[in-house]
Amino acid sequence: MAKVKPFKGVRPPREMVTEVASRPYDVLNSEEARREADGNPKSLYHIIKPEIDFDPAVDEHDPCVYDKAVKNFNMFQQQGWLVQDNSERYYIYAQTMNGRTQYGIVIAANVEDYLQERIKKHELTRRDKEEDRMKHVRVNNANIEPVFFAFPDNEALERIIRDVTAGEPEYDFIAPDGFGHHFWVIDNPDTIAAITEAFDKIPYLYIADGHHRTAAAALVGAEKARQNPNHTGNEEYNYFLAVAFPASHLNIIDYNRVVRDLNGLTPQQFLQALEKDFFVEDKGNETYRPYALHNFSLYLDGHWYSLTAREGRYDNSDPIGVLDVTISSNLILRDILGIHDLRTDKRIDFVGGIRGLEELKRRVDSGEMAIALALYPVSMKQLMDIADSGNIMPPKTTWFEPKLRSGLVIHKLND
Repeated sequence: MAKVKPFKGVRPPREMVTEVASRPYDVLNSEEARREADGNPKSLYHIIKPEIDFDPAVDEHDPCVYDKAVKNFNMFQQQGWLVQDNSERYYIYAQTMNGRTQYGIVIAANVEDYLQERIKKHELTRRDKEEDRMKHVRVNNANIEPVFFAFPDNEALERIIRDVTAGEPEYDFIAPDGFGHHFWVIDNPDTIAAITEAFDKIPYLYIADGHHRTAAAALVGAEKARQNPNHTGNEEYNYFLAVAFPASHLNIIDYNRVVRDLNGLTPQQFLQALEKDFFVEDKGNETYRPYALHNFSLYLDGHWYSLTAREGRYDNSDPIGVLDVTISSNLILRDILGIHDLRTDKRIDFVGGIRGLEELKRRVDSGEMAIALALYPVSMKQLMDIADSGNIMPPKTTWFEPKLRSGLVIHKLND
């Protein structure tokens, strides 16, 4: 069962939240963070991407950069830009995109739940990325940014969300990207106890986004447990920061592919090769979006095409084999275009669906890419079924939007 707890959040005063809050560290590069933080000493980028305080020639993984993160974190607290709550609390964090709002509960999730796979993953992680975030957690002795979880719908928690969000939010603002962010503080002891009890009846939590941050947070917690001869399991380092959303609140959007060349084929030869495994229909120059599972959108030489996988070309009984990302990876990218490793092949790139199909068209029309392939998004049910089966999704399968805003609340590991 999911073991969670409230915590003494470290967060900005209401009047400073828009200056402090930032995008997550991994959705922009150092130069973009430097521009976004320009003229704003309160920006969280000074903590999560502290390389912006150095000359661009300084490597972002240099020890001095991690040292700067903790110096800035301490300075933010000394200046009163981040202030710790005086009692343990839960929080509600809601996001609005395109008129639709999703509501999550901010929790301290349990390290042992992750190690024992009661917090389930659907992606592989890379050790170098884990180590980078582990260093960041170690030096700050805090989870500066939350991870993004989902849980099976639960009426008790939905009721609490409805009751709490009927009141005035602590934070309520629209970020520069146009997405709304709304945040409530829960300090009622009965409500806090009810949240803990409700999560205790949920068998599993699921990582939606932030696999590397989750692994790093859990590994640092386990590391601290090994180093403490008086470890009890109740210390704050046994928990890490997460925002957990009911599964029905979440939408996974498409995660699309662009490829630099046709592997020596002419456009006509490529289309003919597709006919073996797909019904191919020329849609002309009008943008075409996949309408269902196993239907794909292809953009090539100024034309959009509908590709529908033929029966028998995929295995309906295999939770991984039936995914459109697997079908396209095997039958198009591997068999026709000779791309065998999506993680390392330089001929392929990936475009989150938030950028729209026009971005796919632009990258092909510019001559940078030869084709674009748009996929129908996977569902939350597919994600959870795959995690439950112990399988791992292929690379670049899921894209969640909006991203969690960082800096609304921080979890310290020593209090």
